[in-house]
Amino acid sequence: MSDFLTYIQDVNIASVSCRLLFALVAGVIIGIDRARKRRGAGIKTHVLVCMGSALVMLTAQYVCDVFDASKIDMTRMGAQVISGVGFLGVGTIVVTGRNQVRGLTTAAGLWACACLGLAAGIGFWEGAIVMLVLVVITFGVLAKLDQYVTHHSKVLDLYVEVDSLKHASEFLKTVRAMNVRVNNFEINKTKIKNDFVTALITVEMNHSGDREEVLGICRDMEGVLYLEEI
Repeated sequence: MSDFLTYIQDVNIASVSCRLLFALVAGVIIGIDRARKRRGAGIKTHVLVCMGSALVMLTAQYVCDVFDASKIDMTRMGAQVISGVGFLGVGTIVVTGRNQVRGLTTAAGLWACACLGLAAGIGFWEGAIVMLVLVVITFGVLAKLDQYVTHHSKVLDLYVEVDSLKHASEFLKTVRAMNVRVNNFEINKTKIKNDFVTALITVEMNHSGDREEVLGICRDMEGVLYLEEI
């Protein structure tokens, strides 16, 4: 077994195959979560990022083996991957019309996938395997924890549609009367026929347990056509 591990640490057909195959599997596992949620970067994107990063480190090791290692810095190619993937991640981040930022988790997942690929490419199996397990835990268990914490937050971000500016003003007055602090209130008027008024409002409650009460009162206000927590 030790002889085999030593053998695949070198740059040969078995080593290259094992490392790139592991990078492919890791990219698939990470990409499945994003694909299930219909994010911009799915299985193929994560696989390509992970395998490409692995090949970069394999190439760096090959260059050191073939040429004078004393004149070559193996970390330089990996450093370019880490910074370069940042541009790819930016392409997955968008700000919606409701001022919601989407794609941050996907961008972070791509960056983590690139780092995992670098570890697999240089033969750092322990780090690559542990990283893969922790990424899966993050997308699974910690995603539910994130939802729980958000649901029990004292801060509420609301998207509201009201039938007139008058009712929008009354909505704001009623919210302020509920003993909550209004941190942000933005009004926009739609450009469609029979237009209505949309508003983005951020309120901070005294207690997280007031959440359902505040939402219920807001939904029952006169003139409110639609209300959604964002």
